[in-house]
Amino acid sequence: MGFELTIFEGLSAFPVTPADCEGVVDCDHFGRLIDHLSRDGIASIGVLGSTGGYMYLTTDERSRAIAIAVEAAGTTPVLAGIGALRTNDVIANARNAKMAGAQGLLLAPVSYLPLTNADVDSLVQDVADATDLPICFYNNPGTTKFNLSEDHLVRLANAGTISAVKNPPAPEGDFTGQINRLRAAVPSDFCLGYSGDASISEALAAGADAWYSVLAGTLPNIAVELWNARADTTKLSAMNARLAPLWRLFDAHGSIRVIHEIVDMVGLGDVKLPPPLLPLNTAVRSDIENALSAMEIKKSMAA
Repeated sequence: MGFELTIFEGLSAFPVTPADCEGVVDCDHFGRLIDHLSRDGIASIGVLGSTGGYMYLTTDERSRAIAIAVEAAGTTPVLAGIGALRTNDVIANARNAKMAGAQGLLLAPVSYLPLTNADVDSLVQDVADATDLPICFYNNPGTTKFNLSEDHLVRLANAGTISAVKNPPAPEGDFTGQINRLRAAVPSDFCLGYSGDASISEALAAGADAWYSVLAGTLPNIAVELWNARADTTKLSAMNARLAPLWRLFDAHGSIRVIHEIVDMVGLGDVKLPPPLLPLNTAVRSDIENALSAMEIKKSMAA
């Protein structure tokens, strides 16, 4: 990679999307959450990711959310999730995202029935043909049940239909091996990014180009500090150990459920999970509060 960041490189913050029980986005609240992320160290803001509940929002509400984010983000680029069950809806989401001012797209291969490699190839090509915005393939097999193999990723990257990947943790934790294999096989400007905050320190130490972060969407200062420590293994390890109580809760209960609780706990307002998802129980919320306290995370840190 060169010295100038591509649109998908760096630390990307993924916030929740405040909406009522009918899926209507709270524009004012969402604008405040986005404004909270516009600071040094955040390379982009990823709206309508899994944490942002994209699959629980209509096409119109997604468009409104992107427009709100772009306005509130100022000079910080906005990446927009466009995944949907039908290809025509994915294309509509891509076109709406561009009209709203998004600068990059996140494409998850969402489906009710399992997708084949050929299905995914067709989806990616159709979206690439319909927009000139760069596309990051959102590889999220835990949710979509489609796992983009390394060979398949290399083919898409070299075909020029995608510019980046948002990968889950590497198999058996071998981030170094995976990154080295992929870097040798994809174009030089292709962005190798990772999500999965609980294991992100290993990806950062191995040289990942991007971190697509749930943590950064609510506690950006801490995420920036962790990102900036990526070249210092001692500091990175110490920070990861400090965040271990939170990572354990992410693993046990799912980051989307935990982060929705944290948003309120750190003073950023009450944001409900999209129905039918239910909030965590009192005992788990107490565990989250204890974890935040152990990490010395207070409401003032959200300012």
